[in-house]
Amino acid sequence: MPRRPRLSLRIDFDAGRLGPGKVELLEHIARERSIAAAARAMEMSYKRAWELVDAMNHMFREPVVTTQPGRNTAGATEVTAFGLRVVALYRAAERAASTATDAAVSELQAATRPAPRPWTGRRRQPPD
Repeated sequence: MPRRPRLSLRIDFDAGRLGPGKVELLEHIARERSIAAAARAMEMSYKRAWELVDAMNHMFREPVVTTQPGRNTAGATEVTAFGLRVVALYRAAERAASTATDAAVSELQAATRPAPRPWTGRRRQPPD
């Protein structure tokens, strides 16, 4: 059975872009209370995770993540109340967009070709 298509939402602001990757990173940081642990969970480098957090902190008037400098311990990083609000607003917009586009996405899916079969490395034998 074909997999259900997934709608992806990116919001471009003058100050930067907010999309599913950054929001997922915030969710992981909220759970792990660590940028490094969140990066590992998402299979990304710590440097990349830190760059994304820094970009979000500069994108908004309020920080979305705070850290305690010099504390290299678990729990030294917090997603702020504003950061949690950013996540909630983004997820609400994502749900609304998905609901609003459901019929169009279903029609588009019906018009797509089936996915190609994966290559097994063997040639098919000609019929006898």
